[in-house]
Amino acid sequence: MIKQLPALALLCALSQTAVPHQISMTVVQPGGDFSLSCSVNVYKAGLFYWYKLKFGYTVQKVAGGSFQTLKLEEEFENSRVEVSQRDTVYFLNIRNVSKEDEATYFCQAGTAYELIILNGSLLAVNDHKNHQRSVYVKQRPETQSVEVGDSVSLQCSLLFKYKETRVQCPGEHDVYWFRAGSGESPPGLIYTHKNRSFKEEERGCVYSLSKTIQNSSDAGTYYCAVVTCGEILFGEGTTVETRQEWNPVVITLGTLLALCVIVIAVLIFSRD
Repeated sequence: MIKQLPALALLCALSQTAVPHQISMTVVQPGGDFSLSCSVNVYKAGLFYWYKLKFGYTVQKVAGGSFQTLKLEEEFENSRVEVSQRDTVYFLNIRNVSKEDEATYFCQAGTAYELIILNGSLLAVNDHKNHQRSVYVKQRPETQSVEVGDSVSLQCSLLFKYKETRVQCPGEHDVYWFRAGSGESPPGLIYTHKNRSFKEEERGCVYSLSKTIQNSSDAGTYYCAVVTCGEILFGEGTTVETRQEWNPVVITLGTLLALCVIVIAVLIFSRD
């Protein structure tokens, strides 16, 4: 009965979540590292658990125990996964990440009678092996140049190579947009639900994002990621560049200045 308490408490905690909250997403390249922290400052003593929720599967316990002692489950007892603690902050670290690690990870703490979910993150692994799949993501255009203040329309298509592999189009909330600016890592998640649109076509599903380029900091590479078939598929990105808008007044003043310099030079040489 004692072993069943964490599972029972987990179900109770999940059932009490009336309004779903958006959790963070962490994008990692294959071979990279993933780290998630969880701060516990509500309880002086109690229980603590790390969980993994993979698309289409039931919840897996990664590690669990008391605040003082955490033990990894047998399936996760390998050199890549480790849990640690520093004061009231607990850490879950996964090294050399692979596509199999793609899932939502979250922590839970409390007593045997009341456990609450404190933090979580969706780990997405971008493996870049897009077009080798029967279902893949294509972004258009590859590059787009706009002036500051203009809007750019980005397109993300979920395509099916064969009719047999066609699945139901995921909804708009299963599509994520990221922007990676110059020297920025990792890419930042864009929450723009009101500027998105979706339509279904014969070859697949097309998702669009309208983005106003407010300043040069909005330039960068925009990626889309679609949650489908129990995994996350990434596009190869659209690079958005800003071009300088020439002000007619500046052009006129520049031309007049150049003419003045020429006239002065002619007058000086004509005296000689």
